[in-house]
Amino acid sequence: MTTQDRIMESLATVPVPGGGNLVSADLVRALQVSGDGVVRFVIEASDPQLARALEPARAQAEALLKALPGVTSVQIVTTAPAGRTAAVAAQSGGAGSGAVPGAGSGAPAPNLRIGRHPTPQAGPLAIPGVDRIIAIGSGKGGVGKSTLTTNLAVALARAGRRVGVLDADIYGPSQPRMLGVTARPTSAGDRIQPVRAHGLAMMSLGLMMKEGEAVVWRGPMLMGALQQMLNQVDWGDLDVLLVDLPPGTGDVQLSLCQKAQVTGAIIVSTPQDVALIDARRAIDMFDKLRTPVLGLVENMSVYVCRNCGHEEHLFGHGGVAAEAQARGLPFLGEIPLDLSVRTGGDEGRPVAATGGPVADAYARLAERLVAGGMG
Repeated sequence: MTTQDRIMESLATVPVPGGGNLVSADLVRALQVSGDGVVRFVIEASDPQLARALEPARAQAEALLKALPGVTSVQIVTTAPAGRTAAVAAQSGGAGSGAVPGAGSGAPAPNLRIGRHPTPQAGPLAIPGVDRIIAIGSGKGGVGKSTLTTNLAVALARAGRRVGVLDADIYGPSQPRMLGVTARPTSAGDRIQPVRAHGLAMMSLGLMMKEGEAVVWRGPMLMGALQQMLNQVDWGDLDVLLVDLPPGTGDVQLSLCQKAQVTGAIIVSTPQDVALIDARRAIDMFDKLRTPVLGLVENMSVYVCRNCGHEEHLFGHGGVAAEAQARGLPFLGEIPLDLSVRTGGDEGRPVAATGGPVADAYARLAERLVAGGMG
């Protein structure tokens, strides 16, 4: 039995008001166990009165978990919607107030219920104020989906569009680093306010975690988290919301297309055959989900030597354009492989916010989307 299973088994012995226990009453959210034995989770109450009534259960849970082998400290946060006071926190183990995003900084703590199971929904829903939702995907990791999402969003914003970015790569959120964001989200009542950077509105699960912490969730919690970041975040008025998808053809992609009215998808691939094989799977997936593929982008298409200007096609060239032509899909453009893309992403300064050939390539991509009514 894993440490997480032992924790859930212990929590199932903690009674709660009204009958049942913490587990059977579905009150436990966002359970995390770090490598050094720190246990963190949220007890989500339906109202402030229940949150106060759950204090004995919280204390009992804390004592039980501290007694488990390998557990060094326990950090439990009880949350409940309560207007401006969105979270009631009770913690132990020397965690301090930092365990609640926004707490202790003068900003109201969001009513964080990220990590619950998805709620029933009658078909895909529009996000109020958001004109278009565009998914950025591929079937393979490492082809530059997140980099393209960041820089395309910045290029669209520089072209005068109102842009949001949803980091839907739940297990590997990278948008906070790539956009240089360190601030935690705030809340207004039960609505989470996205952070802003480079003229964009952005929301990522990475904003609610310590850097390097793993999200260890099964599919239902992952799907519920995506549903919440779509509908619980106050996106405001946007021309387009770009959704940075994880690799593959799994739960997040399925949930996005079933829960939101997605305008279409952009497929990102490098030119080599191995990447194109997985890109074809992504195209097939969106076809099955009846989500239009708006076009294909060839990333890392060419490397230009800074010393001599020689062009080298390290991953091949033209494969994505040929695939688009064969399928009757738009080819949206080529993005070169350049050191500035990597350094800009690591430093939180997207290359599209600067000048030069690479920024121009992203600007041309943004122009094509706007001209086609997609951006």
